[in-house]
Amino acid sequence: MSTSSAEHPAGPPERGSVSIDELARRKHVRPIESPDDLAQDDVFDSDEELDAFLAHVHATRHADLA
Repeated sequence: MSTSSAEHPAGPPERGSVSIDELARRKHVRPIESPDDLAQDDVFDSDEELDAFLAHVHATRHADLA
């Protein structure tokens, strides 16, 4: 039994052809100009929220090791 490529496309279906520049414009983002741009104090609302995030990342990274 053979199938044609039309029945099983090689890649994901196209959802539209919006450029990365257009997506960035819509999200009001700008390029990172320096490492200082990445240092933000307001990412987490509290130390507890940061601790919960770090615990989740740690648990996720070590989940398959057991």
